[in-house]
Order: sequence, then C-alpha cells, then structure tokens
Amino acid sequence: MGLGRIVASAVLAFGITGGASAQQAEPPPPSKEYSQQFLVPGSWFHGVHGLAFNKDDQLFAGSVIGQTLYRVQVDSGEVDRVIDPPTGMADDIAFADDGTMAWTAILIGKVYVRKPSGKTIEVAHGMSGPNSLAFGKDGRLFVSEVFLGDALYEIDIKNVDKPDFKPQARNELRRIAEKLGGLNGFEVHRDDGFLYGPLWFKGEIVKVNLESGATEVIASGFKTPAAANIDPQNRDNVYVVDTGTGGIWSVSLTSKAKKLVASMKPGLDNLAFDSRGRLFVTSMTDNGIYLVDKQTGAYRTIVEGQLAVPADLAVTSEGGKDTVHVADVFSYRAVDGATGAVTDRLRVHGETHAYPIGISIGPRNVLLSSWFSNTVEKVDRKTGKLTATLGEFAAPVDAVEFADGTMYVAELASGNLVKVSPDGKERSIVVKELRGPVAMVQGTGSLIYITEISAGAVSQIDVASGARKVVADNLTGPEGIDLGPDGRLYVAEVGQKRIVAIDPATGTRTVIASNLDIGLAPFPGGPPALVPTGVAVGRTGIVYVSSDIRNSLYKLTPP
Repeated sequence: MGLGRIVASAVLAFGITGGASAQQAEPPPPSKEYSQQFLVPGSWFHGVHGLAFNKDDQLFAGSVIGQTLYRVQVDSGEVDRVIDPPTGMADDIAFADDGTMAWTAILIGKVYVRKPSGKTIEVAHGMSGPNSLAFGKDGRLFVSEVFLGDALYEIDIKNVDKPDFKPQARNELRRIAEKLGGLNGFEVHRDDGFLYGPLWFKGEIVKVNLESGATEVIASGFKTPAAANIDPQNRDNVYVVDTGTGGIWSVSLTSKAKKLVASMKPGLDNLAFDSRGRLFVTSMTDNGIYLVDKQTGAYRTIVEGQLAVPADLAVTSEGGKDTVHVADVFSYRAVDGATGAVTDRLRVHGETHAYPIGISIGPRNVLLSSWFSNTVEKVDRKTGKLTATLGEFAAPVDAVEFADGTMYVAELASGNLVKVSPDGKERSIVVKELRGPVAMVQGTGSLIYITEISAGAVSQIDVASGARKVVADNLTGPEGIDLGPDGRLYVAEVGQKRIVAIDPATGTRTVIASNLDIGLAPFPGGPPALVPTGVAVGRTGIVYVSSDIRNSLYKLTPP
C-alpha cells in the first residue's frame, strides 16, 4: 500500500581510514540525530466522510482535512487517490445516472462535478459550509449547508458541459428551504421524488418537498443523526447512522417504525449501498470503512486506522513509562510509549462535540483546544471526565494550565494570548499581535514559550509582566513545541521536515531528526497550520512527534 513507504532514518557517514581492514576501522563519529521508528503505524484518509458507489460498483470516499477524494477496493481494502487537495475535500459524494460525480468542499465553500470524461468543473462557490448533496433521478443536483450555514439549495447544472458555463454564487442558487436544523447526508427517493435526510441538531429524519420546501418528520429520537439512505432492496426502508451513539437504524417510510440494525462506536459519519444492497458505513473517528450485515448487525472492516488525524501531543511519565496524549481531531487518545497501544479517552460526538487540535497536560486538567469548534475543554486528570467546555474564543489553537488553575489561551484569529480564570468567566489579554500562534509550553515560573508560524519564530512570554522576547527566529514553519528534561525546547520545524532542539538561553539549535513526514498542507483561506505537528518529550528524553501526513506517531530515541 502507498502508506507502506517508510521514511528512512538519516544516513550516517562513516569515516573509514583508507586501506584499513574492517577490524581496524575507526568507529563512526557519534550522531546528533535520534533514531526514528513509528510507534503507531499510519493509515489512509484523515477522517473519512463522504461515501458513494458509482454505477460500476466502485466505492469512493472523501476526507475533509485530508482534502482528498479516494477510490476504495471493498474486497482488498486497497486505496488510491482520485482527486487531490484542496479540490478533493469531499464531505459528501453523489453520482448521477450518467456517471457524473459531484462532491462538496465544505471548508472552501465550493461544489464540484466530474464528468465521465474525467473533467472536473466547479459548479458553485461562496457557500457557507456545503455539506451534503444528492442527484434526483432527473439529474437535478441538490445541496445543503450545515454547521456554517443551514439551508437547502438546487444548483443548476443543465449547461455544465457548455464552454460558457459559469459556477453559481450562493445568492444565485434556488433556495428550497432554510433553518431546517442541519440537513446532513440525504438522498432523493427514486420513486416519489422526495428528499429524505437527517436533521443533525434536532435528532429527526425528515421528508422534504423539493419544490415547496415543505418538511415532514418521519422519525425522531436520534442523538445525532448524520446520514440517511434508501435501501435499494426495499425502498420503503431508509437506513440511518447516528454518530452520537454509533447506532445504525432502519426506518419504514410507511409505518415510520424504527429498528436498531447494528451498534458500533460513536463517530459514524456516512453510509452507502452497492448494487447488491450491501451496506457500507464510514467512521471519521476510526478512519474506517465497514461492511455491515443488515440482518445480524455484524460488521467487517474494509479499511481502518489506529489514529485519525494526530495533531498536538503531550506526554506524562510514571514509573519510567511514557503515556503520549494525542489530540486526534475526532477524539482524544492515549498511546503507550513502549508498545504503541492506542486507547480512547474521549470520542467526538460521543462524549464531546468539539474537535481537539491542541492539547496540554496541566496540574489538574487536560486542556483540549480547537480553532474549528472555538472551544477549550477541560478534562479532569483523575477521573478522565469532561468537566467544562469554554467557548467564545477567537480560534483558540492551544492552552496551558498553571498551578492555581489559571489558563492561558493562544487565539489565532485575534493574535492574543488570553488569561482565563479557572472557571472560565474572567478573561484578560496578556499579549497582543502574536504572529500565527500554533503551540505553547509552560517554562519555569511565569514563562510560556510559543511557536509563531507566520513569523518563523519561537517567543518567550512572561505572563506576569507581559514581557516578550524572541528565543529563535528564521525557522521555517515552527509548529509543535515541548520543553525537554535537559532544559531545551524541542520544536517541529515543519517547513524543513525536521525537529530542532533549541537552547532558550542562547538560541543555539541542533537538528535531532530530519526527513520526517510532517506538514499537512492547509487549504486556501484556512489556518497556516491546518493541524499542528505535535511534539512531546518524555522524562528520559525520548521525543514523540505526530505525523499528520501519515496519521502515525514517531518515536525518536536519543543516540
């Protein structure tokens, strides 16, 4: 498989005395670079969302953060890329009868179609979170906005093949309905022409008249229904995935009776049927696609990952054993530093609705930050329970907790470092004009070190006085940062694909690992560090680094 390509460790140059025998050879000079291994292996996708079969029973899947659209062999689990970033950001995928494929690029507000000839055409732009879409049997294309907007539209694609075709702006689309409650993965029934889909925020399955926008509730009582598709073998049944519970349900369109078909883990996102009526579902949390038996509820893994989108890292060490804490975007996970075993701590849409991107371990709490959710969450270190979700930040990227419970939050959108009281109610600005903050680590006393990607620098901030100074500059894409037991700062210099150790007193830097597979490309208009490459240093000096490209975890061992 493509992700089986392993990044080789840096090659060491051997100084051999000319003419000497092997027995007489001088030992190689000691290397400053650490040995590299993958503690957690990589996987496909970066969260998997959209799912659809074409008329030839080929399965296509989309990844939003990976910004890529893939083709998946359901028998072998082999995966290949079809549409590259950022165009391939497919939150949902649909096929017309003539083989035309359409998909939504949710974070850049666009909708695309690809004709059977292979030509990709932008058909809509300027939308607020285009999420789900479906073709009617007459080839009409319908698209909903969710999370960033809340409406249902029709995109006119009758003349998409003509040279003078121009993509439609949001205000040029026919708006069918609005303020629905988050109309997510839906389908248009081939028999009656109505749209059937879930309302994410209302826990309902609805029937929508595509001409008038009139809506009728078919079923309710779901926690967070994410998608609904018509069973091709029995078109009176609609199948629903509930991302909040991991349940898969069937609902009769005539009797409106609900039946639990299968129980999986929270984090399911979409579903699709092949021509034989076999049911496939995606899990964004587990980076997986599964074949579900509609009769027994058993399921088989087609493809899966141990991590979804590993971002920031933190580490705790106890009894000589490291535990690596991972902000995995669709979950908060812990990894055994010796074995690589991965365990869930919190699953998005199960225990929380925020997407963790930054992480730190404080005296009392684990802090999870998310620029996407605009939240900082507090997880009690003793109980592992989510105790508070703090909102109203301006794209928080990282947070640290001091001994008295005070938190300091770096905001990407404002460029501010904000002091937050333990209860989250009192807030004040400590420092302004941070230049693309990404990650932070607490130093001694009242010091914080922060990476600023737009400045290519690591800065030291004294939160007691507000004094600020640059520790290191001329870095290319500094992201993750941690303070090692030797007093040095360990920084992911993503633009150079390496980790550097920096003496905060002198600015002296040493490359400890190079040729790393790090640095997932941002999307146009998105944050400069889409997800940060995390760095965490254990008490023995072992350095852990997240590979956001491979969805894996590096373990770097000192020489």
